[in-house]
Amino acid sequence: MKIRTLSKTGRFAALVAAAALLMFARQQAHAQNAAKTQPVETPAAANAENGKRLYTSYGCYECHGREGQGSPVSGARLAPRPIELRYFIAYVRQPSGQMPPYTAKVVSDAELADIRAFLNTVPQPPPAKSIPLLN
Repeated sequence: MKIRTLSKTGRFAALVAAAALLMFARQQAHAQNAAKTQPVETPAAANAENGKRLYTSYGCYECHGREGQGSPVSGARLAPRPIELRYFIAYVRQPSGQMPPYTAKVVSDAELADIRAFLNTVPQPPPAKSIPLLN
């Protein structure tokens, strides 16, 4: 009995198909997890000063920068971003990409409200057109 093997092109096509299938499955799993995310209650008061301290102590600045400005290689820009607190909390609990999840055992909703309050105090950067070196 003769055993047939796939040609080089056939093996490549099978590899591409398997990779595409894995990417599709991962995307579907992420979409299902995002759909399960329930918005949480918004804490009544938030303290931006405490939020700045927490932002530093939890190490958020290591990826997102001291003022939440973000970086193309590490973390997304966080400040200033007008995002509802409930969505901010839901994302921190179940993030996508490289960010690790932070459960309520690690950081409370009230602490996340404080962190978001701090991020909301960061002023908008100037428009690129107003920076002479960029024009």
